[in-house]
Amino acid sequence: MIGTDESSLKALDRERYLSLATFRRNGRAVETPVWFAARDGKLYVFTDGTSGKVKRLRANPRIRVAPCDARGKLKGEWGEGTCRCVDEPATVQAAYRVLRAKYGMQMRILDFFSRLSGRISRRAILELEV
Repeated sequence: MIGTDESSLKALDRERYLSLATFRRNGRAVETPVWFAARDGKLYVFTDGTSGKVKRLRANPRIRVAPCDARGKLKGEWGEGTCRCVDEPATVQAAYRVLRAKYGMQMRILDFFSRLSGRISRRAILELEV
């Protein structure tokens, strides 16, 4: 189980991927591997704001998270929590800062192609509390 203390979040932040489980209206979990970064006791994820996970989170903020590989194969235990879409510009900027620090050139390349395709304007930042 993922702990809520700072050392547990730092240990989790050493992982490259996080399996984010959101819940459909019928209660069924949908698991997605995502990039994430920790900041001030919370985890931050970016995603397409029109994605299914964002729609599910608007209906139900309950989540489960666990470390995983790029294909979603779990590498640890699940932790329970809640999630919200972040709108505050300062929090969004801080989230991008920690994501870029963690993923470096990969994140910058992804940002470049997202700008080029026009998809960057659809992005949403998710704030996870576990």
